[in-house]
This record gives sequence, structure tokens and C-alpha cells, in this order.
Amino acid sequence: MSESGMWQSVLGEAEVSLSRGNYVTWFKKTTLLGYTPEEAVIGVPNVFIKQQMERRYSDYIADLLEKNGTRPKNVRFEIYTAPGAKKAETTRDTSVPREPQETKDTSSKKQRSGRKTSSSGVSHAYRLGLNSKYTFDNFIVGSSNELAYAACQSIAATPGQKYNPLFLYGGVGIGKTHLIQAVGNEIVKINPSAHIVYISSEQFVQEFLDAIRFKKNTDFAGYYRSADVLIVDDIQFIAGKEKTQEEFFHTFNALHQANKQIIISSDRPPRDIPTLEERLRSRFTWGMAIDMQTPDFETRCAIVQTKASQQSLELEPDVVELLANAFRSNIRELEGALNQLIVYCETHGLTPNTEVAESILSSADKRPRHLTARQVVDVTARYFSVDVQDLMSPKRDKEIVVPRQIAMHLLRSELKLSFPKIARECGRKDHTTAMHSVEKIQKALVLDPSIRQQVTELKGLLYA
Repeated sequence: MSESGMWQSVLGEAEVSLSRGNYVTWFKKTTLLGYTPEEAVIGVPNVFIKQQMERRYSDYIADLLEKNGTRPKNVRFEIYTAPGAKKAETTRDTSVPREPQETKDTSSKKQRSGRKTSSSGVSHAYRLGLNSKYTFDNFIVGSSNELAYAACQSIAATPGQKYNPLFLYGGVGIGKTHLIQAVGNEIVKINPSAHIVYISSEQFVQEFLDAIRFKKNTDFAGYYRSADVLIVDDIQFIAGKEKTQEEFFHTFNALHQANKQIIISSDRPPRDIPTLEERLRSRFTWGMAIDMQTPDFETRCAIVQTKASQQSLELEPDVVELLANAFRSNIRELEGALNQLIVYCETHGLTPNTEVAESILSSADKRPRHLTARQVVDVTARYFSVDVQDLMSPKRDKEIVVPRQIAMHLLRSELKLSFPKIARECGRKDHTTAMHSVEKIQKALVLDPSIRQQVTELKGLLYA
């Protein structure tokens, strides 16, 4: 058996015996560089995977090689980049897609990015479209997201055939946008003529309002219902908008009936989206709804190392682990801290180490927060999909009361406002209402995981 054939057999065994997340993260991009009875040399893409493979999989690989007829005395790992890979990486456009020049390929490119302006006059300029940097190849798979990753890969291979609709939900900054855009990019890669529409729910609302304003409802509906794949990000913002929900309901039905793929993301499951119509709520769970959890420690380490490698930087394991431990729930914050560390070291001619990283993290913690009371109220209202006027009104509905209480808690914990001031900012006359609300949320943070998650995510939005 050739070396290439032997290694393919090893990878096949690993794919069957390991979880999908472990196989994709550690084994998928490896190769057999050389083999003698004394030593097998395995090529891996970066230093972090090299360290993990040495620590966890040396004996495992030796056993798999033995199953294929031979067992080397030693297994060694080397960092290896496939020929042409670096060139391809540097030439790939990773920016937000720009409006293409008018060429014979303009039509298909506009469809691909989703920034199409129909001949009938409906403008879709709000939508930035798919970002080419979001791919399956640079998505780090772990136990927290391996089910979502597998479902998305399956959809990319056969859109509209199963898991339709796919509904991904989870907290802020855990990779939902990356994954759903990766599906669109992969489908375009396989079928360049596919009409992929990627949009946020806020942009959908804006376009719908424009369609009503300029009497282009038919053009608007025709554009969305002609999509081969419709990808909607942050669907929770459609809640409470009755006419928009009705239009989306009909668009959903038309696409689903035609076996066109629908992919939706949200920060919470359908049952927890307030003021969402029941008929939409039930349809969102027709196919598959997947909860994307916050990434575990190993996945966060892999993300840090991968992002650093993309900038031709190799970090010491201690630095990787320090960053991974500092940001446990929001990958955007983790990437932001890494970028800050890299820029700081480049500017000062330093090598990234734990001392510099700790200094960066410490200064970030002490950074002044330029928040206003109005921002806290607005962000809280938007997060819960309620009107600011309702939040500040005397209404006692549960979907209003809880957001109001959380807003009061944030005004107290983040801005240190007095209770009379909190009451005024939230439209209350009696400061004892603010005292009661803050006390209630403080207790809920200990006893109620859902409240704790909501407050954590809101803080992430406030300081993003």
C-alpha cells in the first residue's frame, strides 16, 4: 500500500472512531509526510495542533498504522503547508464584497453577494451580502457546535433536501453568522449560478417598508421568493412587527413549498422570541433547531491559534491558554483581544508573551465605558424586541416587565445610578420600584440561568 493510501485508511478509521468535532479539528488537515520502519512523520497545519497531537494522539495514530500493517517506532509531527495553499490564501478576497464592475459576469456576482438591484426598481442596497472570509475551512469545530457544523455541511451538499428550515440559536459571538454564511459560500462554490440571498431581519424590515412606500410590494415578494437559498440572520428582530411577519410568513411558505433552502439564526429559540406569531414559531421548528453553546476551552484555544496563524504568528501555549481563559462566552471579544495583542506587539517590536498579554487584558478591563442611560434602555429594548415606549410605560405584561427590570439592574450595576435616577430613566415615579427590580434581578442571577445568560449577552452588546 502506498503512503498516501495508508494515510487515507488511517483518516478513515479516525473519522469513524472519533467524534465529528475532534476529527475535523485535529485530523482533517493532516498528511503523511514520510514513513520508515523507524519513524512516521505527520504534517499538521500549525503549532497548536502539533502540540495537541503530540500530547493526545501519538499512540492512537501508531495503533491505527498498526491496523494497516505496520507500526513505526516513533510518530513525529511537523508543521506543513500544502503547496499552493499560501498563495491561494493571499489571493482570496476576504473583505466584505464590493459592488462588482459591469462585466458579463455581473448578474451572477450580484446574485451571489445578495446585493442585487432588480430591474423592476426595488433597491436591495441595504444588504452587504455574503462575506467570503466565512468558510467551513476556517470554522473551528468543537463539542459546542459540531452538530450545527455537520447540519450546515449536509445542507451545503444538498440544499433544500433535509433540515429545512435550519434554525441556529445561541448567545452573542459564538459563530452563528460565520456558519450560516459558510453554507452560502459553499453552495456558490459548488454552483456559481445559485441565487443566494443573505440578509439580517432588520434589513428585511427596511426593504419591506421601502416596498410599501414606493408601491413595489410585488417586486419585493418576487425577489425573495426567487431565491434558491434564503439566509436570515438575527430573526428575533422581526418580532412585534405584524405586517413584516405576515410577509415573511408567505415568503417562507413559498420557498418551503418549492423545496428551497431556508436558514435562520437567532439569539434564542423560537419559543422564547416574544411577540412572534405562533404560525411562524411553529414553522421555524419544522426542520431542525440547534442550540449552539459557548465554545469549550479546547475550542477557544484552537480559535486563538488559528486566527494567529492566519496572521503568520505563532503564539506560545501559555499565551493561547491565557486568552482562552479570559474570554469564555464571546468569540468576537476573544478575537478582538488577540488583534489588540498582535497590533501592540508589532507597534512596539515585542514578542507576544504572557506578560504582555496580561498587560493588554488588564488595560482592557480598566478601559472607561462611555455608556449613557439611554443606550442601556435602547439596547435592552432592542434585545428583547420590545418598543422603548412600552418599556417605559406602566404596562405590566411579563414580556415588558422583565426587560424593564433587567434595564434597571444594568443602570445600577454598570452606571452606578441612584434609584431615583433609575426610576426616572425608566419612566417610573417611585424609586422603590427600581429598588425592587434591581433586587429581584440580583436574586435571579443566582437562581435563573436564562436571566443570567440574558444579562451576560446584554453586557456584551453594550460594550461591543
